[in-house]
Amino acid sequence: MLAFLKANFCLATKSLAMCGLLLTGLAQAAPQQSQQFTLSNGMTLIVKPDHRAPTAVHMLWVRVGSMDEVDGTSGVAHVLEHMMFKGTPTVKAGDFSRRVAALGGRENAFTNRDYTGYYQQIPAQRLGEVMALEADRFANNQWSDEEFRKELEVVKEERRLRTEDNPHARLFEAMTATAFQTSPYRRPVVGWMSDLEAMVAEDARNFYRRWYTPSNAALVVAGDVDPPAVLLMAEKYYGGITAAEVPVRKPRTEPTQSGLRRLNFKASAEQAYVALSFKVPGIRPRSGGELLDADGQDALALTLLAAVLDGYEGARLDRALTQADDRIADNAGAHYGATARGPVTFMLSGVPADGKSSAALEAALRAQVKRVADEGVSTAELQRVVNQWTAAEVYQQDSVFNQARTLGSNWAVGLPLNFDVELLARLRQVTPAQVQAVAARYFGDDELTVATLLPQPLDPLRKPRPALAGARH
Repeated sequence: MLAFLKANFCLATKSLAMCGLLLTGLAQAAPQQSQQFTLSNGMTLIVKPDHRAPTAVHMLWVRVGSMDEVDGTSGVAHVLEHMMFKGTPTVKAGDFSRRVAALGGRENAFTNRDYTGYYQQIPAQRLGEVMALEADRFANNQWSDEEFRKELEVVKEERRLRTEDNPHARLFEAMTATAFQTSPYRRPVVGWMSDLEAMVAEDARNFYRRWYTPSNAALVVAGDVDPPAVLLMAEKYYGGITAAEVPVRKPRTEPTQSGLRRLNFKASAEQAYVALSFKVPGIRPRSGGELLDADGQDALALTLLAAVLDGYEGARLDRALTQADDRIADNAGAHYGATARGPVTFMLSGVPADGKSSAALEAALRAQVKRVADEGVSTAELQRVVNQWTAAEVYQQDSVFNQARTLGSNWAVGLPLNFDVELLARLRQVTPAQVQAVAARYFGDDELTVATLLPQPLDPLRKPRPALAGARH
């Protein structure tokens, strides 16, 4: 956005001298290329300078998530994330967050299927202080059994509030467990309640010792920083942490599905809901040579198919299903994420309009994909969604947090650091014929799971749960 404004000022003033000064300043201020280093103990360091504001983001990424759990301890990756705030020999429970706040910063953490992350955004000159704090808890996290039991109750209440009290969340949880048989993605990130009830402190400690090792982690720093100085600082605080071997990960490959799976899910709700999940290819890291194989090329086309269907206000699903005079849906959407450590899916979903059935909406959603398969998309329509995707990615670069998040997530799933740049270039090369081809290839019944929410009467005596105090995300 800054570049756009300055370029237009140049055009308006027609002053070559002023344009030169402004564009030179812009080149100096714009984000620079990221640099990657390896610390002496095997930890990855990624630094991306951006001198537009005197702030920095410090992120620690660990390549471990719910997919690395085993049956019986689902949710332990997320529970451990909570426990990482419970102290070290030199930092008492709760002091980590207070110290970051005292530095003028903000912090939080997150866990998903593929990775766990911890971050602080602080004034750039305080980077060394948060680096010392984060390195300390990464290496020296400890807490009592009693502290674990108390925090486990917080996590269980989080599950009740965000999953068990949310009919759509429960439906997606049940649908995922139906769609996947061997993939660890079948387990919810927050964990099954029975596993949380049975979890003990040693489960989390074992998970910590097994996966929280320098060679399984990356430190990402973005903002008003100097890469050589950050490298010295990182070596000082992180480089001395003892390294350990990362456990061998078993493949746990999902078998090919050979027929439609259907789930009718009853829950107290005001409206029905239908979700269709198709197993489709994703983008996988490659050891060398071409970044994308045939599946990767299809993943690019699937990315744009999702955008054609639901990538902007008034896209195909919106126009055909929610804006028509005889509309069939109150809302309808498409979602596809091409990158993950495990299998990926393409999702269609929606809420039927009053008087319309879930079966009718299911058929209407599939009909919109079939229309693309039969008729294709125009070059202009495809160009529109590519331009919008590009604009969104460019605007994200205005945030140093988003820059760090993108670098960390690319690293976590094994993709090149500049994959976001490569992705934009590759999306521009996708043709209407490729989008039409994937719409025809991947949306049959064989790898489809359909989940339908059958609304049940609401309990008039049930009181809503209070907001979750101290929730970290």
